[in-house]
Amino acid sequence: MRLIDSHSHLFLEEFAEDLPQVMERAREAGVTHIFMPNIDSTTIEPMLQVCAEYKGYCFPMIGLHPTSVNAEYEKELAIVAKELASPTEYVAIGEIGMDLYWDTTFQEEQEWALDQQIRWALDYNLPIVIHCREAFDAIYKVLQPYRKAPLKGVFHSFTGTQEEAERIMEFPDFLIGINGVITFKKSTLPDVLTHIPLERIVLETDSPYLTPMPNRGKRNESAFVKDTLIKVAGVYDESLEKVAQMTSENALKMFGMLK
Repeated sequence: MRLIDSHSHLFLEEFAEDLPQVMERAREAGVTHIFMPNIDSTTIEPMLQVCAEYKGYCFPMIGLHPTSVNAEYEKELAIVAKELASPTEYVAIGEIGMDLYWDTTFQEEQEWALDQQIRWALDYNLPIVIHCREAFDAIYKVLQPYRKAPLKGVFHSFTGTQEEAERIMEFPDFLIGINGVITFKKSTLPDVLTHIPLERIVLETDSPYLTPMPNRGKRNESAFVKDTLIKVAGVYDESLEKVAQMTSENALKMFGMLK
């Protein structure tokens, strides 16, 4: 049974002490690919180091995370542009998007940064990976002009409503990322998921965050994607093998690796 963690930050300092063991546990759980979204200029080097050390297993993205958009965001975007023009083989532009949960000070700048990175995704024919927190309508507004463009991507860590899921699915080449949130006791995701075809789902962890039950409270890691798989398979009333196969194929196709 093959599993894919489509969104994991194993390059962060939380994993500095035991990364080899974390990777080994992921392999033992059946994880065959780990996709790593960038945050900002401070994380590019550690991310690329991990991807080089685990070449063919970990794959890097490049982008500017919305919570790193501040007064210096244009300098950060210039670094993203430089990385895109480099020989490094990035598999996506991410994670990008908008986050209005903590602060709305730079909302306009977040919108601009998102739009710019969408345009680069089209220029480089790369998928985008979207971070959305308390910002669905604002992100949808930015996406609207690209409805007929060949834009593809993943709405990472989806926790929205059925209506929001349906609006995402208006874009035929977008997938919805499901992680440990679906296992939380008060999560409404199981009900929403029944309205989303399995063909539009990828699994992720968002490690080290959003640890699924039964390990809630611990640091998340890629091996725990299996706990999310178990919950998702139960929601769809399908076998673990079928859900693992379909979500893995969805992810590999999105990132240009389906053989």
